[in-house]
Amino acid sequence: MSNERQQRAARAEQMRKEREKADKKQRNLITVGIVVVVVALIALAGFAVASTSNDKKDVTDVIQPAGATKDFGIVYTPEDAGAKVKDGAKPVSVELYEDFQCPACLSFEQQSGAFLHQQVESGAISITYRPFSFLDENGGSTNEYSHRSTNVALCVLDKGGVKDYVKAHDYLYANQPDEGTDGPTDKELVAAMKSNDITSADIQSCVDTSRFVPWIDAAKEAGSDKGVSSTPTVKVAGKKLESPTPQALQAAIDKAAKA
Repeated sequence: MSNERQQRAARAEQMRKEREKADKKQRNLITVGIVVVVVALIALAGFAVASTSNDKKDVTDVIQPAGATKDFGIVYTPEDAGAKVKDGAKPVSVELYEDFQCPACLSFEQQSGAFLHQQVESGAISITYRPFSFLDENGGSTNEYSHRSTNVALCVLDKGGVKDYVKAHDYLYANQPDEGTDGPTDKELVAAMKSNDITSADIQSCVDTSRFVPWIDAAKEAGSDKGVSSTPTVKVAGKKLESPTPQALQAAIDKAAKA
């Protein structure tokens, strides 16, 4: 009997040691699993940071049209309009975020475009046009007219300067295609620029290669970062106007000029 009890005790001890060994192995596996997950998360975070850095690098590496500012603006000053500005006088800044395919932008242009031109010509304001082409991705055009028309205008700016850009700007609004339809082809747009004496320089190669489309996308991203989500977005002296009628614009311009 004594020998049998000793054998049972030995077997029990062996089973206990095997359980401890199994438990230790399981704990080691869990620890290794946790370490693998942590390393993977760190690697993923590093990849995300690297991707973000690369995106920022891409934004800064896009080709900038001659005559555009580093913050994605096209500035039309009283001097560009032939106005005589008194020494020391500083025109009020008016910013326009717009999309050439945007019907609301066309309504704004019809309502306030002539008024703003008069204000520039009088020396009261400067206009900073800020392309915000987003309607292609929202069904505004069936052939990417939003991006293509903006690229044409930027090609005009690059070759002919800001005064030609303003002419192209006004032409594109005066001939805006219906929303959700095909806009004019690149060839037709280039021909329209030439027939209206908007630029004497050849912009065909610039248009054919979509030269400034990356800049257009970067400009939209920059606008979004500033809280712009729709067009037209109008700012006077940095302050957004909720209802940019000529009367509201005049009041905001006068207030900014006095300040």
